[in-house]
Amino acid sequence: MSTQIFHDGEADRTFRAKWWSGRLLIYAVLILWAAICLFPIYWTATTSFKMAPDVMKGNMVPFLDYTPKWLGWKSLGLSPDTIWTESTVREEFLRRFWNSTVTALASSALAVALGSCAAYGLSRFSYRFGFMKNSDISFFFLSQLILPPVVLALPFLVLYKALGLLDTTIGLILLYTLTVLPIVIWIMRDQFAGIPTELEEAALVDGLSIWGAFLTIVMPVALPGMVAAFILSLVLTWNEYFFAALLTSTNAKTLPVMVASQTGSQGISWWSMAALSFAAILPLIVIGIVLERYIIKGMAAGAVK
Repeated sequence: MSTQIFHDGEADRTFRAKWWSGRLLIYAVLILWAAICLFPIYWTATTSFKMAPDVMKGNMVPFLDYTPKWLGWKSLGLSPDTIWTESTVREEFLRRFWNSTVTALASSALAVALGSCAAYGLSRFSYRFGFMKNSDISFFFLSQLILPPVVLALPFLVLYKALGLLDTTIGLILLYTLTVLPIVIWIMRDQFAGIPTELEEAALVDGLSIWGAFLTIVMPVALPGMVAAFILSLVLTWNEYFFAALLTSTNAKTLPVMVASQTGSQGISWWSMAALSFAAILPLIVIGIVLERYIIKGMAAGAVK
């Protein structure tokens, strides 16, 4: 009997040791992966406080490898000694920041609104255009992402010149909406397909219209997926550079274009570029933290695959 108890205890200790070893290995891998993912943000933030020799030497740890300075932020007029003084560079940064904010938010919201309606129709009704059915239509939308942006450069340039949309915020909003719309449709189609149709049937029996059932019943259930689609669209439109550089010149320039302009005859101003880049990605970090629970719900519901 005592031998049996000894063997059971030994097996239990072996199981616990394997369980803890597995957990520690998983956490070690996750910590390593998080460090790899966050390292570019860390490098950008620390570089904005470096002097030129520190950048060239590759010094990484503040106060250990180098003494932080406000050189990068001073070049943008955002350092403690320049924030309260007049600065043309800071005004330019705020103007570009406003352009990026308006363009990204408006195009993402418009894409989610239009894409949700299209995805709802594809998930609830049967369509047929020639040989194309619902699955073919969905794939057609997604296939638009295969086309390289450079192929569309000349057609959009000619079209926008004819319509008077060059260097306008509305022009970028319309174009960005078009570029992220396929992604939104694909994400929201899976989201709506996972919602039972019985909910809408019950709403229709109670006297609601199709739009009423969609707005009051389906949308609240699909909200996490819509938020996830909105954030993905926001990231893509906020970081878009090619069309912003091609179709704008003065009034509608966005932050990515301003970041890329931090080069001159004397080379790249790494500290200024780092400060500008960190200021550009900071809103996305804040939005991601604030809306984290919606992103997780959307992913758990199958909205992001």
